[in-house]
Amino acid sequence: MPMFPLGTVLFPHAALPLHIFEDRYRALAEACLRSDGRFGVVLIERGYEVGGGDARFGVGTVARIVEAARTPDGRYLLATVGTERFRIRKWLDDDPYPRAEVDVIGEPKRGNDGLGTRRHEVQRLLARVLAMSTELGDRTAPVDSATLDPDPVRASFEAAAVAPIGPLDAQRLLELDDTGARFDELELLLADAAEVLALRLAGG
Repeated sequence: MPMFPLGTVLFPHAALPLHIFEDRYRALAEACLRSDGRFGVVLIERGYEVGGGDARFGVGTVARIVEAARTPDGRYLLATVGTERFRIRKWLDDDPYPRAEVDVIGEPKRGNDGLGTRRHEVQRLLARVLAMSTELGDRTAPVDSATLDPDPVRASFEAAAVAPIGPLDAQRLLELDDTGARFDELELLLADAAEVLALRLAGG
């Protein structure tokens, strides 16, 4: 699969707009547009997006191109959406662009006992954090993005995608194979964020 290492984490169901100007990723975009429009997104562990020589995490998300435009000077503007998680089995040669053999990760089949209640709590915390961030003038997701899908699995990814967290916390959430564990981690992260924001609002 073609791979696009980035400094951000893509979650299933989340949108990811891309502005592609580096030659090797122009080649990746062209190859994807000629085929099924799919490529992998992985977080860069060390290094930079441009120029290569980076170290990458081993779990990422498949991105599917839903809209594409090419500028007169050859750059690409892509609208993509995350579909499913994968684990890197083996990195291949980066020529003409990064590629890897991957295994798709499915969500474990389990009952939804208690997940609906936990989804509601994460939604409540997320709405509070986004509202406080907006009040402080932070660049964050709009408050209405805290409305999560009824399906707990999808809801856990939606919350992770819009929560104001750093890339390493986001990567940890992506790598969790259990929806309940993902909700647990989200509750902790959002509760911590709410405490920090409350202090800022109080002038502390």
